[in-house]
Amino acid sequence: MEDLRVLFVSSEVEPFVKSGGLADVSSALPRALKKRGVDIRIILPLYGKIDRQRYNIQPCLPSLCVHMGDREEWFALHHTKRDGVDIYFVECEKYFGRAELYHTREGEYQDNPRRFAFFSRAALQVAHDLCFSPGIIHCNDWQTSLIPAFLKLDHDPFFQHTKTLLTIHNIGYQGIFTPDVLTYARINRQHFHAGTFESFGAMNFLKGGIVFADAVTTVSPTYRHEICGPIGSGGLHDVLRAKGDNLVGILNGVDYSAWCPATDPHIPKRYNVRSLHFKRDNKAALQERMGLEKRHDLPLFGFVGRFAHQKGLDLLQGAIEAAVVNMHCQMVVVGSGEQEYERFFGELPQHYPGRIGSYIGYSEELAHLVEAGADFFLMPSRYEPCGLNQMYSLAYGTLPVVRATGGLEDTVENYDELTGKGTGFKFHDMTISALYNTIGWAISTWYDRPQHIEAMRQRAMKRDFSWDKPARQYRELYGKLAGE
Repeated sequence: MEDLRVLFVSSEVEPFVKSGGLADVSSALPRALKKRGVDIRIILPLYGKIDRQRYNIQPCLPSLCVHMGDREEWFALHHTKRDGVDIYFVECEKYFGRAELYHTREGEYQDNPRRFAFFSRAALQVAHDLCFSPGIIHCNDWQTSLIPAFLKLDHDPFFQHTKTLLTIHNIGYQGIFTPDVLTYARINRQHFHAGTFESFGAMNFLKGGIVFADAVTTVSPTYRHEICGPIGSGGLHDVLRAKGDNLVGILNGVDYSAWCPATDPHIPKRYNVRSLHFKRDNKAALQERMGLEKRHDLPLFGFVGRFAHQKGLDLLQGAIEAAVVNMHCQMVVVGSGEQEYERFFGELPQHYPGRIGSYIGYSEELAHLVEAGADFFLMPSRYEPCGLNQMYSLAYGTLPVVRATGGLEDTVENYDELTGKGTGFKFHDMTISALYNTIGWAISTWYDRPQHIEAMRQRAMKRDFSWDKPARQYRELYGKLAGE
């Protein structure tokens, strides 16, 4: 029986629109909560790139209005249903009828503060017009971080019993703008100070959200610890520490309906823990696809992700050539992002034919094939709030090679040479040599202790990172906030 109403507000939701892990969480978590009896509704912007016909997105309320500081903003509401969850889309051509979500190659959209101040007020207006009075409004990242402030400062009777929860998916993105947006957002300047939104004279959306939210979560226990210190917090450690027990780390889950080698439609040979030998067929397919020498005896390392400094691409850039020159191994790199890295990794196959393959861009099918075909998966992240690829890798029996940070620390058990236990290989120092030596450690294990590799693969595939546990933790937190 549905006993708690939750409005889940996010700037992106998979499969409609996605730029990163936020979209995956915003899709899978509400579905898991729905199964636990939560009456949850999702709301997001109707971006121009969303395929309305494909997802049966239909007009719902044609003419809604929010009063912003210097004008009225009119918008329409659209609706679809997916896996039993009602999903609403805010249509405002002026702000969201664009090719991209937040930025183009030329940089961020200059009106981003107005776009998401409007979206945050629109989400509250939608709750009004649908007569959906939520016990909890679950906000996500800086794009929705004004909502807790609106509820605390506006004193709207409709939301008098509503509590707010803000989830930080990546504290590296805080929504920092000039304070001009205060007037448009209808936030009195008396509330702009170092104890709320102000950060070195700028308006910090995420900081204000943390201060005004009733509780804050982040996406792994270790990341929760890291962001309470000055190095990992982006300057927000004081306001985060002030939340005390109302700052909680809940590890994200994996959508095994999409990431399971036994049912994966993207790979040539499906397999499970009892048929791991079929992984070799996927390896051969990956080698052929990426122009590598087809040898099952060579360990194959894969990387799939954004080409960004956060992901440790500079470490991989410094280690990859020496690894294939000095060790018997192959490398596959799939991703896009910063042009320096696109250029560097894009040119590697011609310098190391048969040993390094690269694909600049994103391919869902290729991402799955790398997980199924690689022997090891590289994640040398400088910081990683949760990470999903390492959990996908474990499900596919592909052993992660990771820096011990954030969710990577929480989900990968380091290999023990004496016992053979573990599910991957960890390093701590943020250096090229640390990554290079850990690659070497994995390769020596491949050649010298193959029985340990086999045991680790089986152990990895038996790990359960489904959404059931995090959904239960979120449901308990909702109940605590709602006074149940």
